[in-house]
Amino acid sequence: MTPSPADRPATLTASGGLRDLMQYAADRVVGYRERVGDGPVFPSAVDLDDVRAALGSLPDEPTPATAVVEQLADAVERALVASTGPRYFGFVTGGVLDAATAADVLTTGWDQNAFNPLTSPAAAVLEEVTGAWLTDLLGLPAGVSFGFVTGGQGGNTVCLAAARHGVLSDAGWDVERRGLHGAPPVRVVAGTGRHATIDRALRLLGLGTDALVPVRTSLQGSIDVEDLGRALASTSADPTIVCLQAGEVNTGAFDDFPTAIASAHEHGAWVHVDGAFGLWAAVGRATRHLVAGVERADSWSTDGHKWLNVPYDAGYAFCAHPAAHVAATSYSAAYLTGQGSDALRGPGDYVLESSRRARGFTTWAALRQLGRSGVAELVDRCCALARRFAHQLATVDGVTVVNDVVLNQVLVRFGDDEQTNRVIDAVQRSGECWMGGTTWHGMRLMRISVSSWRTTEADVDRSVAAIVAALQQRP
Repeated sequence: MTPSPADRPATLTASGGLRDLMQYAADRVVGYRERVGDGPVFPSAVDLDDVRAALGSLPDEPTPATAVVEQLADAVERALVASTGPRYFGFVTGGVLDAATAADVLTTGWDQNAFNPLTSPAAAVLEEVTGAWLTDLLGLPAGVSFGFVTGGQGGNTVCLAAARHGVLSDAGWDVERRGLHGAPPVRVVAGTGRHATIDRALRLLGLGTDALVPVRTSLQGSIDVEDLGRALASTSADPTIVCLQAGEVNTGAFDDFPTAIASAHEHGAWVHVDGAFGLWAAVGRATRHLVAGVERADSWSTDGHKWLNVPYDAGYAFCAHPAAHVAATSYSAAYLTGQGSDALRGPGDYVLESSRRARGFTTWAALRQLGRSGVAELVDRCCALARRFAHQLATVDGVTVVNDVVLNQVLVRFGDDEQTNRVIDAVQRSGECWMGGTTWHGMRLMRISVSSWRTTEADVDRSVAAIVAALQQRP
C-alpha cells in the first residue's frame, strides 16, 4: 500500500511544498549569476576547512528539505569557481546560456531515463531532433549516427570503439564476440600533440597506448602530412585508425583534413576527428575554412559544455558508419526486447551508459535560443576577443604571444619559465580573471581560452590590465 503524503516523514517534504523550495533554489542561482562577474574568479582566499565544517557530518535523523538546500548553498557558494562568469579563460569552458540553465533545471525535475523510447519517449524524440540539428550545423554528412555523451572523453571513447569495430570487422574479426585476444593488432596513428583523452580511450578499449604510432606535428601543432604518409605506410598491413584534430588543445591549430583524410583512406584507415571545441569552427563565418574537408572523416566528437555554452554532461559522438557505431555500443537483454518503439531510435544504443539523464534537453534549448546565426556570432566573437587579447599583450614589454591565434586560444610567455609561472600564479590569486598554465615545446606558458557568451571587450581589457599588473609585481 502506497503511503499518503500525511504518512510520510515531514522532513521528506519541503515546508511550503516543492514549489517554494524550487523558488528558493532558483533565487539562489539567479543571485549567484548576477554577482558572478563582480567577485573573485577563483576562491583563493576561502578556507576549505571552513567549507567542510559548514557541510557538517552525516545526521542520524532526516533534515527538512528547505534546511538542506539552504545549508548546501551557504556552505559551498563561497568556494565556487566563477566559470559561468565573463573572465574565466581556463580549460575552454563556456558560461552556460540562460535557456540551457533553465532546461537543465527541467531535466532534473523531469528525471527522465534517456535509455530508450520506453523509458522516455520525450527524451528519445528530442535527441533525434537535436542530433539532426547538430549534424546539419556542424556540416557533417546526412545520415550519420550520433550519441549524446558526457563530454570529450566520452565522445572519443565511443568513436574509437566504433572505429575498433570497423577496422577489425574489415579484417574479418568480430571483436564484440571474440574480444582482442588473438585479434589482428590495431595501430592508431596520431600526432604527438593529440589530446590525452585519446590515450585514455585506447587504454579503456583494450588497445593500449603501445598501439600508438606517433606522427610529427608542426610548430603550431597540426599534423605533418608527409610524416603521416610514412606512418601509414609502416602500418599498412594492420587494421589502422588515424586520429586528427580540429583545434589543438594549446594553439587551436587544425590539421590539413583534405590531404590527411585522403591519405588515410588510401591506406584503408578509419579517420576519427577529435573536435572537442574546434569542430564548432564549422559554424563561424570567419573560421569555417579551418574545417574544410572534415566531413570526409569516419567519426567526429565534440563538446557542448565548451563553445555551445551548455551545462556539463553534454558531449556528442558522430559516426559515418551507423552499423559500426551500434555494434560497438549497443546491447540487449530479455527484459528489453519487444518493449521499444520501431518508430524511434534508442538513444542508449549509441552511448556507453544505460541509465542516464536526458542530456539532449539543454542542447536543444541552447540551439533554439541562439539559432544558427547566434552560434556563428558566438564563435566569431570569441575568436575576435582572443585576437584582442593577443594584440594587446604583444605590445607589452616582456610579453610574447607564441602561437598563431587562429581560433580562441592564446599562448603567452613572460620571459622565462620562472617568470611565467609567477605571473600565472599572481593573476589567479588576484581574482580579476583566471587563466591556466601549460607546457608547450618545453616552455611554460599562460593559456588563454575565450569561450563564454558573457565575455565582452571590456572583460578582455580588464584581464589584460590584471596580467600587466601581475607582470610588474616584484618577485
